Amino acid sequence: MMAARCSVPSKEVQLFQTFTGLQHLAETRRFKGLLTTFKSSIRSHDLSPRKHGHGYGYSTFHLLFCFTGSFRSLMFHTSALISTMGLEQEAWFLDQFGVLHDGKKPYPGAILTLEKLAMTGSKMVIISNSSRRASTTMEKMKSLGFDPSLFVGAITSGELTHQYLQRRDDAWFAALGRSCIHMTWSDRGAISLEGLDLQVVEDVGEAEFVLVHGTEAMGTPSGTAIPMKLEDLEKTLEHCAAKRIPMVVANPDFVTVEARALRVMPGTLAAKYEKLGGEVKWMGKPDKIIYEAAMAMSDVDVSDSIAVGDSLHHDIKGANAAGIQSAFITGGIHANELGLVGFGEAADLSSVQALASKYDAYPSYVLPAFTW
Repeated sequence: MMAARCSVPSKEVQLFQTFTGLQHLAETRRFKGLLTTFKSSIRSHDLSPRKHGHGYGYSTFHLLFCFTGSFRSLMFHTSALISTMGLEQEAWFLDQFGVLHDGKKPYPGAILTLEKLAMTGSKMVIISNSSRRASTTMEKMKSLGFDPSLFVGAITSGELTHQYLQRRDDAWFAALGRSCIHMTWSDRGAISLEGLDLQVVEDVGEAEFVLVHGTEAMGTPSGTAIPMKLEDLEKTLEHCAAKRIPMVVANPDFVTVEARALRVMPGTLAAKYEKLGGEVKWMGKPDKIIYEAAMAMSDVDVSDSIAVGDSLHHDIKGANAAGIQSAFITGGIHANELGLVGFGEAADLSSVQALASKYDAYPSYVLPAFTW
């Protein structure tokens, strides 16, 4: 009988159970039996996700610890996860950086995995905190060798930001005004504000809000971008915070994986701004807004969705907030924290649990990489 409270003594921590392929898990019905037992146990003991304070993220990953009376989990290859979820999960919301590619090239097996997943009839949507428009993201995917036809489409933070600024049908955005300080990219290419009827200013005194697309440059009224160091952008933010103007961040990521290195992203500036007392509108993960947009695009509800990502704070915590299941890829931005060196290397369970607790983000499944 399952105890009403989950206690995880350190002496009971055990290694992940590993499934090596699709058929292994598909042919055994033990896991589906466990899922049924979990649902029954939750009802009988009132172990609702809301009660435990983790949103709907208090899912299979965490429930398994409680159910067994010890700290256990399943370490899946993607193929095994697909076997388990394939009949129940009709839409897969896939992060791109750290899951499908590193910004320069696809990860080993990622393209094949997408093709295999498409053969199951599943819908796939890229959900990314990229500050680029969705069309640009799909063009980037194609240039890296991915087949755009495999996806229903893409939802990016940049796309959501553009739409909200353009429509102004949301009360918060309607009150923003039109003049802004624009922080953007330089080496990666500046973000166009065409069609938004915005006036980019360089004097904080003239600005009504801050728009952050990048961390490398300051936009000018002419549409060009002047390269700036991160420290200089932060100094500008101090003046903006003193004026008490709001910020819209079009990429909530703190860092991203680029060719195995970590690169500072706009979320770092947004976090700094909040510490300065500024108001920030986070347009992407972990806010549920991007998951709701993905569900609308693929015409599914929470019960038919699963999110795959490498960031506990953004991908997994966001999935928890949206009430959908999630798969955590350990070989992405948390690889160093988990002590991982090589691609596809399995993480130690106790390290994953400690990291999940640190970020208060609880995945349903854990995978070393997005491979079949």
